[in-house]
Amino acid sequence: MYIAAGQFAVTPDWRENARLCVMLMVRAAAQGASLLVLPEALLARDDNDPELSVNSAQPLDGDFLQPLLAQSAQDNLTTLLTIHVPSAPGRAVNTLVALRGGEIVATYAKLHLYDAFNIQESRRIDAGKIVPPLIEVEGVKVGLMTCYDLRFPEMALGLALAGAELLALPAAWVKGPLKEHHWATLLAARALDTTCYVVAAGECGNRNIGQSRIVDPLGVTVAAAAEGPGLVMAEFDRARLASARQQLPLLRNRRFAPPQLL
Repeated sequence: MYIAAGQFAVTPDWRENARLCVMLMVRAAAQGASLLVLPEALLARDDNDPELSVNSAQPLDGDFLQPLLAQSAQDNLTTLLTIHVPSAPGRAVNTLVALRGGEIVATYAKLHLYDAFNIQESRRIDAGKIVPPLIEVEGVKVGLMTCYDLRFPEMALGLALAGAELLALPAAWVKGPLKEHHWATLLAARALDTTCYVVAAGECGNRNIGQSRIVDPLGVTVAAAAEGPGLVMAEFDRARLASARQQLPLLRNRRFAPPQLL
């Protein structure tokens, strides 16, 4: 099957952002993709108003997702993205949603909040408390992760031990010294740690790096975007997955117990 990652610069207008999501869904479906990963926190963003992402939070049955669900009802895609969902006055949950057939088929509340590099996501975001589910796309088991989760190998390993063959990661990777190097290195490392495909979509714009990537189970980047809007695709090759796991049987050779959520 074919897998895709789409990226764009999120605007302050949620209607425009919904339109851009639908446009990428249409493009991915037309090119034969079965899975599309879009970036993190897509409702609204403003470089001059760091509070907008949370202040614009919507429930899962809110207006933002309606055009995406309508498009999902017309295509054969499973589409992944994250939005902020209200949790308490002035607070929200960074929630990954999986859309298929016009419905939300899975959700995941981000476990690891980005309290690093002088940013404190937890100031207004509530962390999830449940390990994300695996979803199945055309017989492929997909593990769900969000942005900062990438820095925690235990999470990727736990998903792989649960059966994941592909890890999907919506992200808004903030620019900064060495941050692009971290992104590329960690994506390859998580693929190698788990012998999984990794599909990561990065928001672009003035604040974030873009650079969506698809990495195969031996750590090879098979498709990549630059810093501007775009869509990248690659084939999920089950023979490549089987070969990687035969050559590098990490999931069998490990000597440590499976990781557990604290």
